[in-house]
Amino acid sequence: MSEAFVKINLHGLTQEEAVRVIDKAIREAGPTTYHLQLVHGYNRGTRLRSMIYDWYKYDPKVKRIIPGDNPGITVLVLRELS
Repeated sequence: MSEAFVKINLHGLTQEEAVRVIDKAIREAGPTTYHLQLVHGYNRGTRLRSMIYDWYKYDPKVKRIIPGDNPGITVLVLRELS
């Protein structure tokens, strides 16, 4: 993965499926990948949003977790923009 900002659609996935998809994206993130934008939705996606915060807040590859442009998006910051 060589894009700076990667968007991942998690709609309709279970928490376990979402973890597998996110873990794979983190593993495959190249040196130029700064953000993973996780689109989970905000009606039924709140369980995924909570899971993302709980599961990835201690991941050594994730610098920080920030809300996206709307409540249905969460962003994992892998590298800071300089």
